[in-house]
Amino acid sequence: MIAKAVDVTNHSRISELGQRVLAGGTVARPEAQWLFELESAADIFDLIAWANRIREHFKGNKIHLCSIVNAKAGACSENCSFCAQSSFHQTGSPKYGFIDPEPVVEAADEANKNQVTAVGLVAAWKGLKEGPMLDEVCDRIRELAKTGKTRPDASLGIIKSQAVADRLKEAGLECYGHNLESSKRFFPSHCSSHTYEDRIETIGYLKKAGLKICSGGIIGMGETRDDRCDLAFSLKEIGANVVPINILNPIKGTPFENVTPLPPLEILKTIACFRFILPRQEIMIAGGRTVNLRDMQSMVFSAGASALMVGNYLTTLNQSVEKDLQMLKDLGLDPNWDSHDFADQADAPSFSAASPAFDEAAATTFA
Repeated sequence: MIAKAVDVTNHSRISELGQRVLAGGTVARPEAQWLFELESAADIFDLIAWANRIREHFKGNKIHLCSIVNAKAGACSENCSFCAQSSFHQTGSPKYGFIDPEPVVEAADEANKNQVTAVGLVAAWKGLKEGPMLDEVCDRIRELAKTGKTRPDASLGIIKSQAVADRLKEAGLECYGHNLESSKRFFPSHCSSHTYEDRIETIGYLKKAGLKICSGGIIGMGETRDDRCDLAFSLKEIGANVVPINILNPIKGTPFENVTPLPPLEILKTIACFRFILPRQEIMIAGGRTVNLRDMQSMVFSAGASALMVGNYLTTLNQSVEKDLQMLKDLGLDPNWDSHDFADQADAPSFSAASPAFDEAAATTFA
């Protein structure tokens, strides 16, 4: 029997790129696109192994845990095709107004008990303006910050005023979640009630206010690998501190209810590619991991993830926090993430929403 020769060209190229990132270098856009297009399982596992080395080099064994509170549910005015809370879709998801203080304090207590670093208040509406609702939101943020048990985060939609961003910062907010969701090119395929540029503009106001940025997207909506690569580079350009990767969980009643799920290896490869492009950022695996990865969930950390959303999602269930904590323990990973200032990240690019020309500049520079 004659042994078949093994082509190690891809192995060598992946190793070269991995070593470059470990040494503080970067991968160029065409090189990253090549990584996204890897097909064979052997190459994908090579990529995953290097992503794991990059994660360990920059993040050690620390895993950043966060959870969310659905602070205002359902009846959202936006038509995002993936979302069960949109008023455009008949999904039967819960509907209620902005929550009282008690559930917020309870969420902080639960987070502290389970070593969760941050609790985010998430509201299903288009955005936040000056007025009584902003006052109430700021009250909730103060209450969360006052507990001293968790980092106060929020995801409150589009902001069109620097004054609103400044108020949130003054109330004690530390990090604002505002996903780009997808590439600029693909964005109109899942939302037409607001624009990609609206989201970029919001992030500009938040950064000028001194808030950290949690921004990522959803994979598996029908986008191409090229779209995923574009998203990763856009997140790098806006200076996202935490990068949540959600995997579409098709909800009955939404336009995406019949979208074919991504294979687990494609998901893991995507996480690994994001780690090559964003070596210092917190790459967080969020919605859709249980239904899409099933028994392969623990591999997200080998693929480069350094953060995990725990507890239930906005309208769907997650596996128990206890099971997640056991998974981390079994992997030798530590959820006791004691640094809230993101000091281990490279200096993020800065841009401002202050000038009237911001929209045009954002559309060309940060997309």
